[in-house]
Amino acid sequence: MVDQRHLQEIRSLCPGLKQLTEGGVDYVLLPALRLPDGCTPCVVDCLLVLGSRDGYDTRLYFSQVVTSPQGRNWNSQNIRILERNWFAYSWRIPTGLRPIETLLAHLQALR
Repeated sequence: MVDQRHLQEIRSLCPGLKQLTEGGVDYVLLPALRLPDGCTPCVVDCLLVLGSRDGYDTRLYFSQVVTSPQGRNWNSQNIRILERNWFAYSWRIPTGLRPIETLLAHLQALR
């Protein structure tokens, strides 16, 4: 489980966040998260994984593929988690970041 202090930090960007667990993996659901300028769509649901998944130390999944100023390799498509399909691009970030820093580092790839 993610520490409540860390969830509060993320809540400043996404007030409706929910913490969920499936198969022993903790997720932070970020409904209607606003994406960086230049992204289409500009708001999507996201799913933040703060532990190892699919060969990455952390992962940010999107409810749909996002077009951004920087093209990304959307190497994970229609990944079934929490009874929904999710999409993710290939992007590695440093380990040891606070959850809010992890989220922002993943979103940085879309700028």
